[in-house]
Amino acid sequence: MLRRILAGSACLLLALPALSLAEVLTLEVDPNHSEVGFLVKHNVVSRVPGRFDKFTGTVTIDPKDPSTMKLQGNIDATSIDTGNPKRDEHLKSPDFFDVANNPTITFTSKKVTKNGDNWDVVGDIMIRGVTKEITLQVEPPAFMQARGGTLAGIEAKGKINRKDFGVNWNRTLDQGGVVVSDDVDLVLHVEAHTPRPEQAAQPAAPKPETAKK
Repeated sequence: MLRRILAGSACLLLALPALSLAEVLTLEVDPNHSEVGFLVKHNVVSRVPGRFDKFTGTVTIDPKDPSTMKLQGNIDATSIDTGNPKRDEHLKSPDFFDVANNPTITFTSKKVTKNGDNWDVVGDIMIRGVTKEITLQVEPPAFMQARGGTLAGIEAKGKINRKDFGVNWNRTLDQGGVVVSDDVDLVLHVEAHTPRPEQAAQPAAPKPETAKK
């Protein structure tokens, strides 16, 4: 009996170092090195790219276990940019994003499953106040040590139907078809980093000596 107890204790001790290797990090999305973009078919024959210039987000993950990945993002819908100011103003109008009443797009992941070499991240996206579940196909995240912390690179893509969110505007073309397709492809290139260490507090300047009377 004593031998069994000692053997069990030894196995537990051996397992402890492995458990301690797990380290879940919370990283902040760097908007200067990231892109939140989309592609939508236009006039049947071409696809128009666009992006949002203002967004924030976090990535929570154990670098050794992508299944622990959690993604959260907030997009400023007013920052939409397709390279055409007139078109951008139309996209901001009630015909599309209605940014005056719905200035923010959000995404919050709920679960992660392995899919071949990649990962399916299922979560809720909210557009125009309507929340729907979508799946993002995410490549295995890449990590490196830099800038005094950990950097992560994440590539993801997905697809939504804009009509699911009440974005119904369209126009029929004379030769057949419509101006804008219902399906919208999502393309994400994200760089995130652990919070940078705060600068060491500077020592307080010595107080001037009081002149002796």
